[in-house]
Amino acid sequence: MGAPIYLDNHATTPMDPRVLEAMLPYFTQHFGNAASRDHDFGLKARQGVDEARARIAALIGASPREVIFTSGATESDNLALKGVVEGAKNSPGHIITVVTEHKAIIDTAKYLETKGTRVTWLPVDGQGLITVAQVEAALTPETLLVSVMLGNNEIGVLQPIREIGALCRSRGILFHTDATQGVGKVPVDVNDLNVDLMSLSAHKMYGPKGVGALYVRQTTPRLRVTAQMHGGGHEWNLRSGTLNVPAIVGFGAAAQICREELPQEARRLAALRDRLYNGVVSQLREVHLNGHPTQRLPGNLNLSFAGVEGEAMMLSMPDLAVSSGSACSSANLRPSYVLEALGKRKDLIHTSIRFGLGRFNTEAEIDLAITQVVEAATKLRKLSPLWELLEKGVDVNAIDWGPEHDHH
Repeated sequence: MGAPIYLDNHATTPMDPRVLEAMLPYFTQHFGNAASRDHDFGLKARQGVDEARARIAALIGASPREVIFTSGATESDNLALKGVVEGAKNSPGHIITVVTEHKAIIDTAKYLETKGTRVTWLPVDGQGLITVAQVEAALTPETLLVSVMLGNNEIGVLQPIREIGALCRSRGILFHTDATQGVGKVPVDVNDLNVDLMSLSAHKMYGPKGVGALYVRQTTPRLRVTAQMHGGGHEWNLRSGTLNVPAIVGFGAAAQICREELPQEARRLAALRDRLYNGVVSQLREVHLNGHPTQRLPGNLNLSFAGVEGEAMMLSMPDLAVSSGSACSSANLRPSYVLEALGKRKDLIHTSIRFGLGRFNTEAEIDLAITQVVEAATKLRKLSPLWELLEKGVDVNAIDWGPEHDHH
């Protein structure tokens, strides 16, 4: 068992060796610019890109022409939201999104607010879900776009994307989903889900970092996206810049592997996740599951350990690579905005740990993780005055956590 055990697959995934193998020739041998049409070097690069585009399209049920390469899902989210708002006839208009979205959506929507776009922020229920009725109630004649993520990066909940998409389609409103955490982990088909735009990223599906894509439906007449990156008119004028050929080829290889292995991989991950959950809760009291028990990504387990501080918990498990709160904003110790949106008890928000299971995790690793989690929580609870109060039945929510926990 080589420590540490990597259980942070929502932050990034290790690259599959088969992906690296596919990429290597494109660094040295086929190093051409995919936009160079005058010689074989450019042609070879172009063929690599075309094949990758077709493989990514096949994974999501799209046509290759609808796959626009970007530097990652953050750029795809920016291109989708800003591009649609700028391209709309009745700009700056109105968009609808959710309070638990990834920061790439939240911060882009907040930026658009400064430019005059009205944004409706839908709240979630205690399990992190929204309903179609909420979206419907928020629609106005000015609504340009609805953006709802497929699977949440912290609590793994899967939103009712298909139903929301059907509603948007029936009203002639564009629908975007940030499917970064879901593509390759759960079946995703753009036609089945009724989406017009979808963001995805290679490094969340065992491909390289720094490459992603935005799916842009071609058959939606009112879909006009304004480029955010101008230059040589690459990617059908939607995203200029020399294509990162090796990374794109790797993205394609990763997509192909996901497509072939998804059903059995999803089953295996869900079983490992349940093994981890059952192993922990059978030995520890007061462990709370964050998110929906069944409507969640197969590899996601987000738990709160009452009476224990999340950071202390992580330090007590040096062999486990996990995250507390959201990795994208882990530099500050501000409690998770996702868990706050769920209306969780304040003490439980500070005690959450996200376990992200992935392709290369084994049963033996999960069993070792169970042991470490149980030992760490037990040890820390012995030292915790908060746990003592919980044991006595004191309402810990009445406790003033002091100013240092409240800076926003």
